[in-house]
This record gives sequence, C-alpha cells and structure tokens, in this order.
Amino acid sequence: MKNNNNKPLGIRFIESIKKSSLSFKTYQVIVLVVTFFAYTCYHANRKTTSIVKQALDPQSLGVGPNLPWQQNSTLRDGWFPFDGPNGTSMLGDLDVAFLFVYAIGMYFSGHVGDRMDLRVFLTAGMLGTGLFTALFGVGYWGNIHSFYYYLIVQMIAGLFQSTGWPSVVAVVGNWFGKKKRGLIMGIWNAHTSVGNITGSLVASILLKYGWGWSMFVPGILIAFSGTIVFLMLPVHPECVGGNKDEDEVLSPGKEDEEVNEPLLRSDIEEESAVGFIEAWRIPGVAPFALCLFFAKLVAYTFLYWLPYYISHTAIDGRYLSNEESGNLSTLFDVGGVVGGILAGYISDQLDARAITAATFMYCVIPALYLYRSYGHISMTINIMLMLITGVFVNGPYALITTAVSADLGTHSSLKGNSRALATVTAIIDGTGSIGAAVGPFLTGYISAKSWNAVFVMLMGAALVAGLFLTRLVVTEVNGKFQELRSRGSSRPMSTDLEV
Repeated sequence: MKNNNNKPLGIRFIESIKKSSLSFKTYQVIVLVVTFFAYTCYHANRKTTSIVKQALDPQSLGVGPNLPWQQNSTLRDGWFPFDGPNGTSMLGDLDVAFLFVYAIGMYFSGHVGDRMDLRVFLTAGMLGTGLFTALFGVGYWGNIHSFYYYLIVQMIAGLFQSTGWPSVVAVVGNWFGKKKRGLIMGIWNAHTSVGNITGSLVASILLKYGWGWSMFVPGILIAFSGTIVFLMLPVHPECVGGNKDEDEVLSPGKEDEEVNEPLLRSDIEEESAVGFIEAWRIPGVAPFALCLFFAKLVAYTFLYWLPYYISHTAIDGRYLSNEESGNLSTLFDVGGVVGGILAGYISDQLDARAITAATFMYCVIPALYLYRSYGHISMTINIMLMLITGVFVNGPYALITTAVSADLGTHSSLKGNSRALATVTAIIDGTGSIGAAVGPFLTGYISAKSWNAVFVMLMGAALVAGLFLTRLVVTEVNGKFQELRSRGSSRPMSTDLEV
C-alpha cells in the first residue's frame, strides 16, 4: 500500500480541515466528478471548431438557394483562406489533421499512461490542449491568414487531446469493477455530450464578438481545469491508502463469495505493463476496435459537420444563422446522453455488450435516412429526428469507449493485472479515432457535391460497424441459450429432490 504522501495536494488539504480521512465512497465520487469535468473540457474544446468553421467558410456551396434575407446575413462574412472556393475542403483537411494526429497519439498515450503517474500525464495534456486551442483563436487578433499556421496548431492540439481518454478511463477502471459498470460508465460518459453541448453554446455565444473568442475562452477553461485535476485526482485506491476490498463494487464476485482472482491486485508496484501486441490479442479487443472505427466515423462526422449542415439546409423554408445552428445541433448530444445511459443499462441487464452495441448500430441506419429525408419539413420534426439519431449514434460509441474498454482492460486473461487499462482503451479508441478522422475528411469533399452521398456513406459505415460484432453477438446469443437450457434442466431436478 502506498504512502499517504502520494495523495493529491487538494485531498490532503480537505482531510486536514476535516481532521480525518475521506471514506472510500467519497473517493469514488471525487474520481467520477473530477474525470467527468476533465473530459467535458476536452470535448468542449474539440467541439468549438465545428462552430467556428461556419464563420470561417460561410459559403452555401450550392446546397440550397440563396434566399433574399441571406444577402445581408453574417453568412456572407468569412476568413481567408477558408472563404474561397476550396474553403470547405480546407476545413476538412484541418479536421483530418487533428484527428489523425489524435488517433496516432492515442496509441502512444495509452502506452505511456500505463507507465507513469496518470494524474501528471492528464494534467499535462489538459494544459497543452488549452494552449494550442487558444493559439488557434489568437489567429483572429493576429490577423493570421496562413493555412499552415492553423494546420500545425490543430495537429499539436490533437496530440495533447490524445492524452485524455486513456487516462480518464484507466482511472475510473481502477476504482470501479465490472458490477453495474455499464450503467455507471454510461451515466459518466455523458461528459462527451455535455462537453459538446457546452462547447457549442459557449462558442456560439462568443461568435458574435469575433471567432477568436470562441477558441480562446475554452482553451483557458481547460487549462484551469487541468490544475484542478492535478490537485484533486486520486489515480488508484492504493495512492490514498485505500483497499479495493472496502467496497463490493470492486469485487467481481458476490458478497458472500471468496475472491480468488481479484479484478485489480493491490501489489501494483510488482505488475508489469502489458505490451501493445499483447493487448491486441486480448479476446474481443480487435472486433470492438474495428467496430468503433466505423461508429466514430459516423459520430464525429456529426460532431464536426452538423452545425454546418444545419446552417446550409433550409428548415421549413428558412436558413438558420450560425448561432441558431450551433444551438440546435446541441440536441443531437442531448440524445447522445440518453443513448449512452440506455446502452449501458441495457448491456448490464442483458450482460451482453456486443448484442447491445450491434443493435444500436443497425438502428442508426433508418434514423439517418429519416433525418436526411424529413428533417427539413419543420423544426419540430427536425428536433425529434435529431434526438433519435443522437440516441442511436452515441449509444454504442459511448458503450464501447467506456464499459467495453474497461471490461477488456481487466479481462480474465490478464490475471488481475491493472496496468493494461490505458493501453487497451488507447487501442480501441485510437482505432476508432482513425475512423473519426476519415469521416469528417470525406465529408469535406463529398458535401461540396451532395449531402445525400454523405448520408449514404454514414449509413454504410453503421452497417459495417454492426457486422464487425457478428461473431461476438453469436457467442453471446449462444451463451444465453445455454443459460436458459441449464436453468430449464435444473428445475425438474430440484422438483425430484423435493419429492
């Protein structure tokens, strides 16, 4: 067990005032709140570019008629070089550069995260993310019109952003076992949608004062949040003198069962970190990683392009302003919150992660078709279909990146080794993030010709995502049938014994 000097400074300060140690449950609450707040800031910073791009490239690109009231609209403003004929493609290049570096950085971040203090690692990532997000906004006041300035800043920001997800999932996985993990992490994963909503609202509100503020303010906020993480986040129960046996939630067995192979062993100093190739070989990692590739392709296309799509699509015969489009797009993330919680709860009840994720992905296909075909009829229909789409798109994305990653990072084949969580999380989300880069990149080019083609691409991606889980789905279904048969065969036996 580690010395109490390893406690974060903020925790020691609270305990000095309280004059007693905090309870195990209190530490769990602190972990959930701090990591929730941290990743909310990560996603808020990531979302700002989708709002700002409306101001950088306001051209309608022929996706709808130029109506009379648009002539004096802010849609006619822009920022060189993004306001030219290739502006949409250039913005797509920024997205793919950010996400490509983010995806590659994810693999290294997981590897490094399992080998150093995650609190320090996460803090450094948040400070770096804040700095380079703010530097993107500085281009507004510095009157910078070089495409390569924004490209390089986005790439470095993507590298720092890659530190976030492996770190927060590993920390939460250290404190919470598999029991009810789907529901707990489904609720906790609302930080993704809350961050998107917060980033959209903040950036939309500040856009009227100049697009630079929409980047600069979120950058300052995440840097400040990084200091909170450094002061308050206990990475592991042992670092605060705790023990995993203090709460049943960390035990993979029932209360009255002896745990012969603990989920997380307390002798973490003797554990060796799991290698990259070894982590890929854990059963279930590869199919879920490939599924997430296509799931994030869909989710991130909405993340980066939904406000732009809304502002360039007439709803009930009217084009919305940049601010209105940004605010409306947040409803997609409201649906995402519901989807994440629902997917986690269902997968816990069924004890079937693959069945749940695949079912949601197949439901994405009709949801996308309906939104594209009927979303323009009226604002009410648009909102309803957007909420439904958000539920099915973000549900499996949330489930795979949280509960599934934590499950596989503590797989029985690891024999209790807790130093695989960040690596496994990084492999799954890193692979997904490559898809997240491909989607917005392709959309930047395809949307210039046809939004119908974009939606066909997204529906195809959703189908392939579900198909990658087919083998796991079959395994889970067979397991359920065997369980039912064993229950049915045991009932007559118990009746005979009673007789």
